[in-house]
Amino acid sequence: MGAQIAAHLVNVKVPVVLFDLPAKEGPKNGIVTKAIDGLKKLKPAPLGNAADAALIQQANYEEHLELLKDCDLIIEAIAERMDWKLDLYKKIAPFVAPHAIVASNTSGLSITKLSEVLPEEIKPRFCGIHFFNPPRYMYLVELINTPTTQPEVIDQLESFVTTALGKGVVRANDTPNFVGNRIGVAGMMATMIEAQKFGLSVDVVDDLTGKKLGRASSGTFRTADVVGLDTMAHVMKTMQDNLQSDPFYGMYATPPVLAKLIEAGALGQKAGAGFYKKVGKDIQRLDFASGEYVAGGKKADEIVARMLKKPAPDRIKLLRESTNPQAQFLWAILRDGFHYAAVHLADVADTAREIDFAMRWGFGSQQGPFELWQAAGWKQVAEWIAADIAEGKTLSSAPLPAWVTEGPVAENGGVHSKAGSWSAKEGRFKPRAALPVYARQAFPESLVGDGSIAPLQAGTEEFKNEEVRVWSLDGEVLIASITAKLHLISPTVTEGLLKAVEIAEAKYKGLVIWSPDDVFSAGANLESLMPVFMKSGAKGILPEEKKLQDMMLRIRYAQVPVVSAMRGLALGGGCELAVYSARRVAHMESYIGLVEVGVGLLPGGGGLTYIARRAAEMANAGNAAADIFAFLKDGFTSAATAKVATSALEAKQMGFLIDGDVIVPNKDELLFVASAQVKAMADSGYRPPAKALFPVAGRSGIATVKAQLANMRDGGFISAHDFHISALIADVVCGGDVEAGSLVSEEYLMTLERQHFCGLLEHPKTQERIMGMLSTGKPVRN
Repeated sequence: MGAQIAAHLVNVKVPVVLFDLPAKEGPKNGIVTKAIDGLKKLKPAPLGNAADAALIQQANYEEHLELLKDCDLIIEAIAERMDWKLDLYKKIAPFVAPHAIVASNTSGLSITKLSEVLPEEIKPRFCGIHFFNPPRYMYLVELINTPTTQPEVIDQLESFVTTALGKGVVRANDTPNFVGNRIGVAGMMATMIEAQKFGLSVDVVDDLTGKKLGRASSGTFRTADVVGLDTMAHVMKTMQDNLQSDPFYGMYATPPVLAKLIEAGALGQKAGAGFYKKVGKDIQRLDFASGEYVAGGKKADEIVARMLKKPAPDRIKLLRESTNPQAQFLWAILRDGFHYAAVHLADVADTAREIDFAMRWGFGSQQGPFELWQAAGWKQVAEWIAADIAEGKTLSSAPLPAWVTEGPVAENGGVHSKAGSWSAKEGRFKPRAALPVYARQAFPESLVGDGSIAPLQAGTEEFKNEEVRVWSLDGEVLIASITAKLHLISPTVTEGLLKAVEIAEAKYKGLVIWSPDDVFSAGANLESLMPVFMKSGAKGILPEEKKLQDMMLRIRYAQVPVVSAMRGLALGGGCELAVYSARRVAHMESYIGLVEVGVGLLPGGGGLTYIARRAAEMANAGNAAADIFAFLKDGFTSAATAKVATSALEAKQMGFLIDGDVIVPNKDELLFVASAQVKAMADSGYRPPAKALFPVAGRSGIATVKAQLANMRDGGFISAHDFHISALIADVVCGGDVEAGSLVSEEYLMTLERQHFCGLLEHPKTQERIMGMLSTGKPVRN
């Protein structure tokens, strides 16, 4: 875990030293070197750019403890053994700088007990920090103070973790397993108990408790396999050892089926077997009755799946009243979750907000337990839970706390209100933290009932059509939000973005293209063009393609800066929209690429023109007059293979982000940073680039590419149609049938793009790929 935390620190450009034990043989840094080398092989990749592993400074406890004196934050992340951690603290204490914060990355050990061996001068600067695994991708980080931790230390660390590391912080009380694992693992244990009670198999349970229930797609048992059954058992043991007085103590016992799997070494995905086992291409499931692996793949009953699509009040009522065992099971686990969270709120967290965010950010739930309860009807659900407690159906006989049914929460209809979220310990609604760092979040994640205004309903609206909203928050920066599904670019979107540029030039400092979810744009909306194609063929698409290209040029040469604020998918036309903007502000987890070959087409919205222009600019940088083709190869390859950058860092390496673009660690700060960039550019006297001709590689470059493609085709690495598409891509990026070094314009290359794009539309093989993608969502290889 320590190496993966170090990797994420490098991702966000924080200098880091990684310590490990000295090797007994060979170089003293042998163990830490192996750990860093291992980062390059892990999936999902902990590093945004594998080459950045070299930026992690290597150290060992025998030779390099002096390095700690220069560190501002020291995160201990060794194995979950209290004795080992205490011994390490004694070793490092003399080398901790007077200002440094020391934090233990533990998933459940007592932070207060860990602090007891530290010198008095370090105790005020010591706390717990719990990264959820894998730390690059999991948004949740828990911070845990001790009675001696200075409040300003936790505030400082929360600010750093939020803005520099890009995480969502939940402050947890120093209780076993803190908030996320306490509530989440208890929920998984309850699910295992109820699954066996209702006689449901692991595959059916996972189908029921995955996306259909608004939770992580892996469900319950698959999640346990991914986490590791031994890790699950460790978290359970922490509960067993430390929560004897808990009214739910009976459910903390390790399930016999789990104990048997661990004893057999079936520890989940890392061991090749757990609740599931891969046999050849088939995934088998564990049969509870026989203990053997059998064919899997069973799904939820259709009637239950339909119930789960209903609004929360109807959904919960239908599940509770149904006689279907699967529906009864779902009501039971939801009721158990509500019951458990209510009973433990005062103990584990400051407010209900922490529990709901922990379940969303750490366990992939769309809503936390209190949010769902509140959305379903607080009073009615409370009555149903109380009735089940009285009838002995629940996992504990503990009554619901009085605050559930009496006083402010009952009157409000739930734990979240405009005044804040309910603190059971203090008996009042408490507002969110007011740290300055949160001023950078125009639209922090909201909770059911908290009165937050949805981003697409906020601000002053300037223009709106069916797929674009143009609006402003501050009267200085205009915002264009694409509202179409997956933010696909259709003629309607093109119209909306052109209108946004027009309004921005007339009244604002600039324009930000931003949407509040995790898709920037998944590309062009092919389906919206199908009626035109069916009526007029490719010649009917030609003018629509030109409109798209003209919009890209309008954005590039706008009289005010246009900044694309990117998060998640920016594919095809979405990538083109970004590269034609004056600047890009990208979330670390942005996945950017030109993917049109997957549907048998080439990038037709200016993407290939961009590749050619950038190659010319790089070749001429510093008046080098270098060979253009050398700078063209990577861009051609990425377009011809539909390669997608798997992080903003890799996108920069691939040329979709350039120097001057900004990478933002926290998704909720994207709009703030993009708006600040617009203002800075405008206040600095922004002028668009001058239109200019640029040299291309010409027919000799095309010939070189085609020769390499022919070898790949003849060797069976690509199909004949792949060869055809790639040859057309080469024709565009090299400038067509002209001499090497010939000067061309963007409009000239875009004409080539349009011609080849529309030509491919007429090709039967391309039509097969398009129809396959539209019908199955998967690429067809032909």
